[in-house]
Amino acid sequence: MHPAALLMIVVAAGAAMVHGHPAADTPAGRFWEHALPDTPMPEAIADLVQKGIDHSPLVERYSASPSSISACTLLDSLCSPQTVAETGVFFRMSQLRPGSTMTLSFPAEAESAAILPRDVPFANLDDVLSTFNIAPGSAEAAEVRNTLSLCQAPPLAGEMMKACATSLEGTVQAAMRMLGASRGVAAATSEVPTGGLPRQPFAVEDVTELAGEMYVSCHNVPFPYAVYQCHMADKSYGDYKVSLRGLRDGSAVSMVAFCHFDTSGWNPAHPAFQVLRTCPGDEPVCHFTTYGNLAFVKK
Repeated sequence: MHPAALLMIVVAAGAAMVHGHPAADTPAGRFWEHALPDTPMPEAIADLVQKGIDHSPLVERYSASPSSISACTLLDSLCSPQTVAETGVFFRMSQLRPGSTMTLSFPAEAESAAILPRDVPFANLDDVLSTFNIAPGSAEAAEVRNTLSLCQAPPLAGEMMKACATSLEGTVQAAMRMLGASRGVAAATSEVPTGGLPRQPFAVEDVTELAGEMYVSCHNVPFPYAVYQCHMADKSYGDYKVSLRGLRDGSAVSMVAFCHFDTSGWNPAHPAFQVLRTCPGDEPVCHFTTYGNLAFVKK
């Protein structure tokens, strides 16, 4: 493996997929089936699509969320080290071997934003605030402004391409454009139990290499509805399937994670360095993705 690689790891143990889910018959569900015929829509994504129907943020009041663990894994993250340390979202490459353990804790899916159909206001701050009845100057308005700035910023060092998508259809299309493929693309997402993941040690049971040429990672960023920031790095990749099991309750968890082998261009204040007690470029930095985040692979 190239020493400066971005390694995608699919952590899977009985991942639930859509079978007869109500969201399968929505426009987003039918689009997914057409665009990704070899990948059934993950249940986590189907649940967020259905949430957009049953509990639309266009109707229900939007409240600013606590620190987004998903946003904390972005390359320019300045999240609190304490926030990420409590979840175990960052870890060392050396932990990815059968018999090793890691302590994890992730929030309930209820904290994830609903996926809405296309054509919802996004780019203009005033339009977003008006559509979602958000008061200017509020914490919610600041969160919206920060996400718009994040999406409008140019790619960071090490990113070949970057885009924000405001619908499931747009997210899939953005990933496929980056991968340069209209077919032969598969998707994976973290599968966290509905009530979240109570803090406990997990054992790595198995590590298996999977095939893939290129990868795109799509992070859910803070917004009244699901907005995905997708990016593709400029390094070579490898991917693995890893099984985890809780040492207290025996639960099996399906998750997606990435390992960044070249962190030399990262902000030295990134929380991963403080949690892992390392510095940019010293060693690989790995992180899990949270509920509803997506990874796309060109097979």
